[in-house]
Amino acid sequence: MTVAENLGAGFDAAPLSIGGVALTGRALLAPMAGVTDPTMRRIASRLGASATVSEMVTAAGVARGDRETSMRLEGAGEGPRVIQIAAREPDEISAAARCAEAAGADWIDINMGCPCKRVTGGLAGAALMRDLDQAARLISAAREAICVPLSVKMRLGWDDSSRNAAGLARRAETEGAAMITVHGRTRQQFYSGRADWQAIAAVKAAVRIPVIANGDCASEDDAVEMLENSGADGVMIGRAAMGQPWIVGDIAHFLKSGKRRAPPTAARRAEIVREHLEGLVRSMGASAGLRHARKHLAAYVDRLGKATPADARRALVTTESADEAERLIGLIFLKGQSAEQGATA
Repeated sequence: MTVAENLGAGFDAAPLSIGGVALTGRALLAPMAGVTDPTMRRIASRLGASATVSEMVTAAGVARGDRETSMRLEGAGEGPRVIQIAAREPDEISAAARCAEAAGADWIDINMGCPCKRVTGGLAGAALMRDLDQAARLISAAREAICVPLSVKMRLGWDDSSRNAAGLARRAETEGAAMITVHGRTRQQFYSGRADWQAIAAVKAAVRIPVIANGDCASEDDAVEMLENSGADGVMIGRAAMGQPWIVGDIAHFLKSGKRRAPPTAARRAEIVREHLEGLVRSMGASAGLRHARKHLAAYVDRLGKATPADARRALVTTESADEAERLIGLIFLKGQSAEQGATA
């Protein structure tokens, strides 16, 4: 029976379990550097995300105990909380994993998929797909250091000539990983082209642990197609959640019940935007929080689904005052075209 046929009464009544951690659904919020801050994860969790994954923390950052890393380790809602770590050496990942567990992580995820040069240049992230022996040593070291479950996020491979995700997944399962997430692109693709959902099927066939498909999932229909093509056990939503963190819960609800949730009203969106802004200001301080919020504020406005005067949008993403940002949120989301007058008065 296909996923689409199952959706008449929901995808699967049986809960998905990650190393003994039971999930309420099959849609997870992906880790995104500079994006999935604790407030965003808290909102997504409350709105139905089956689990949320932190922004990547580096083992070096954990060792330093710097403020940014400490913030990324913060709690983020009632649902399962996953801390993602990037490291190159076994002793580094052991120490970082223990710190993340002590900070309250429900499970630890190892980043073996980040394509950015800053990470791969240090032979971490997706660079580990070029050295499966070292990747296996890291997984083993992390597994021995913690009591909570361990997962691994990877890509299809370094490039098209070395699509070795299935091989890495087998090694990860042997070393004790409880879940695999696969982004359906190679490292060399970065985020270009379309994610190859069908290629993830080879990973699913290679292991017995749950496999989560990631890359270009932006709607309930995408999730169904992604699961049908990959055979995966769940989906992970990344860029599509910017400006609409409720989409992860929408997809989880649809996969479970076969029913679509109504989109949030403009008034409800305004509440969510304000909550996100206030959370960032509270955790980072007024100036830094507002700067960090700008990308989110722009995305929330762009997802609104109605024309927003350019002057109002520009004013919102450039203001230096959190109070002014709050005022502009009300004008844009609750008064539509009157935002232009309010922003330029």
